Amino acid sequence: MNLKQNDYKVWLGELKQKFQQTQLKAAVQVNSTLLEFYWSLGKDIVEKQADSTWGSGFLKQLSHDLMLEFPDVKGFSKRNLEQIRRWYLFWTEEGAIAKQPAAQLMQIPWWHNVVIVSKCNTWAEALYYVQQIQLNGWSRSVLTHQVESGLWQREGKAINNFESTLPAIQSDLAQQTLKDPYVFDFLTLSKDYNERELEQNLVKHITAFLLELGAGFAYVGKQVPLQVGERDFFLDLLFYHIHLHCYVVIELKTTDFEPEHAGKLNFYIKAVDEILRKEGDAATIGILLCKDKDKLVAEYALSDINKPIGVSAYQLTQSLPENLQSQLPSIEDIEQELAGAL
Repeated sequence: MNLKQNDYKVWLGELKQKFQQTQLKAAVQVNSTLLEFYWSLGKDIVEKQADSTWGSGFLKQLSHDLMLEFPDVKGFSKRNLEQIRRWYLFWTEEGAIAKQPAAQLMQIPWWHNVVIVSKCNTWAEALYYVQQIQLNGWSRSVLTHQVESGLWQREGKAINNFESTLPAIQSDLAQQTLKDPYVFDFLTLSKDYNERELEQNLVKHITAFLLELGAGFAYVGKQVPLQVGERDFFLDLLFYHIHLHCYVVIELKTTDFEPEHAGKLNFYIKAVDEILRKEGDAATIGILLCKDKDKLVAEYALSDINKPIGVSAYQLTQSLPENLQSQLPSIEDIEQELAGAL
């Protein structure tokens, strides 16, 4: 490694002093103070590596010296120094990052930051996940799942008529609440599953289902009975959204979208508004989840519907090709085989 030895020793001494000061502050502001130090360190590393005399062995040497000086600190491995460098470069490659987004980065845990810069391609996508972590308090595993399932690309993409059926503020928030498609890769369904099986599995995995639905959804019930006239009707799934302050009716279809599906859901929403909605509740919203949809057909079907409805597709798995899925038994199939054998 060809380093300017005096420059390196002086800088290393400054770095030690700066980190010692950081350790004192960290008792009060653990995350933000540490990340501010990492940001400064990343900046120094990038600037010094721009000098050709600070060769490829620089990070290895730096890691060795810092760990020697601070043996109880785990953040100075060569791998983590590389992560710090990449983190700083991600946010500064296209120009200096604005102060407000930079401050947001310091408010989430370090390894959340690492996941974001490792898996996101743009500032816009990365900032979206930073904000979602702050809003929802995601763990690192939840964050990883959301990024890998493409939440940013899916959110707010469902076909809907909210603009014409809801007040502007409610419409914007409701639009952001919906996704397209929804990913139900946590389900185990038989090959020829029906709507009741889909419903039962979603309720059985209600924690994962609520995570996929997004923040604000509170589960009310399945097959919720409503009496209209002399007849009884049953809602597939009913939720209450605590941010929108309204009921949300979810209708499940194991087939592609058909125009008559929207008419039936429109009827259910009307019934909930008349029977369950109380003073202070906003207009009930319907979500139609179907196996697939023709965008134009869905837009036509919703154009003259006077109740707020969103139409989204769902995916059952992202991990196996369809031709392999059909060849593998479900958990239920295996359980039935074992029961028969016993």
